[in-house]
Amino acid sequence: MEYSISSMIGYEIRASDGDLGKVDEFFFDDETWTVRYIVVDTGNWLSGRKALISPVAFGKPELASRTISVNLTCAKVRNSPNIDTEMPVYRQHEARLHEYYLWPWRGGYGGSFGTTPLPLSDDEVLAEQEASASGHQDDPHLRSTREVTGYYLHASDGEIGHVEDFIVDDENWTIRFLVVDTTKWLPGKKVLISPQWINRVEWADSSVYFDLTRESVENSSEFNPS
Repeated sequence: MEYSISSMIGYEIRASDGDLGKVDEFFFDDETWTVRYIVVDTGNWLSGRKALISPVAFGKPELASRTISVNLTCAKVRNSPNIDTEMPVYRQHEARLHEYYLWPWRGGYGGSFGTTPLPLSDDEVLAEQEASASGHQDDPHLRSTREVTGYYLHASDGEIGHVEDFIVDDENWTIRFLVVDTTKWLPGKKVLISPQWINRVEWADSSVYFDLTRESVENSSEFNPS
């Protein structure tokens, strides 16, 4: 099934022996447009700490109960590496998480979960150390859905609106579509645009450029969230 990211914010994350917390946001890979982690707000249970959980641990979202089950125990999450999700997530952090949980890396998802970073080689470790010394050691392809919401969207011949939401497929946790609010151009209309049509993303300018014309967007079917 396909879900909007916004509809899953607040879902309960249920471990095998209790509730872990609620979905706070999603981190995705900007090369594959695949969800890499759910950010879980653990609330009072872990004194406000937030945890990163990979899709490899997810079960299917349950609409009626607004829950997502994970194949982890509360103790496993409690003892996991503590990562400050308000700061850039370093590749070393991801390596520690995958080593701790024994989550597979590239190729371990059976081709269903896109590309995730490989464990660092000795040369890459050295490169990361040098990057750390220069102040650049975060994962450059890990993006927050919350951060990208509101980005300006441009067709080949002009602006078309902004990112309002994301549609994700729970089979492989790939972002299938961006939900585009065209209010300033086409009052009241929302459309879906696939990441496959992206020409480039200017992260510094919060802008996404598509290989589409404004006319093609105007003639596309309107998205009905219901």
